[in-house]
Amino acid sequence: MAGVTLQLYTVDAFTDVPFKGNPAAICPLPSDVNLDDDILQKIAMEMNLSETALIKLIDKSDSFKESNTFGLRWFTTKEEVKLCGHATLASTAVLFGKLDNKHDRIVFKTLSGDLIVKREGLSIHMDFPVGTTVKEDQSQHEQIVASLGDVSGVSDIVYCDSLRYLLIRLHDGWSREEFESWTPDISAMKRSSGRVFLVIVTTRGPPGDGYQSDDGATYDFVSRCFVPWDDVPEDPVTGSAQTVLAHYWAQQLGKNDFFTRQCSARGGEIVVKLRGDRVELLGKAAFVMDGVLKL
Repeated sequence: MAGVTLQLYTVDAFTDVPFKGNPAAICPLPSDVNLDDDILQKIAMEMNLSETALIKLIDKSDSFKESNTFGLRWFTTKEEVKLCGHATLASTAVLFGKLDNKHDRIVFKTLSGDLIVKREGLSIHMDFPVGTTVKEDQSQHEQIVASLGDVSGVSDIVYCDSLRYLLIRLHDGWSREEFESWTPDISAMKRSSGRVFLVIVTTRGPPGDGYQSDDGATYDFVSRCFVPWDDVPEDPVTGSAQTVLAHYWAQQLGKNDFFTRQCSARGGEIVVKLRGDRVELLGKAAFVMDGVLKL
């Protein structure tokens, strides 16, 4: 392994300006470089971002420019995960914008099956499996609900078993400013144990309370995401969470197309479309840094 050098990029996803959206580290792996999972995990730890994505050439005859199918894996600083939206968007942006891939449609082979990504104007279009939810009783998650603090009531709780995501809907009535400034007790949330990997908190409100973009487009709902068990107190913009939100809000609103915002300090906007058992996500990306990784 000594003497191996790899290209490395950092990309802000679900935004078109630096320092917004969600940052990811992207590392393309040539076909002649085979690294143990332990090394891949150490690369992610070194990057110290919520996700590091590894793009892998499948066959020796493949190239990042000419091929249209790649392997894709995602690592947090602690473990490999089954699905990551923002790092998939960032990986696609690297293939199109940095590695001159000639195709308009790319297939990623992942732990969540085949993910299809496409160019769509200035945005990147992603096709993910839907995050199906089932309703659960608040008593099943008392510690997590308590960690939210004084939130003036919870109106719904659903769970996505395939991703281990818990969605908590707060009662309507929050202004966007109140929702963005509210912070749960992350330490208390982390002390809860069980089957939850990520907590989504969501709500909605009228444009007059700030629920619209700078261009005046109304958000159908907003959300925030917390992953304290993986040392990510708050994830800035979470593509995989939108697959769960789409399934939930489609049932609540009787529609399948959404414009939404994740209301972290960095923030990001996403177009979300539920299509049967798939969810389409549209977002942009901003390149922040190019580098060389030396092993």
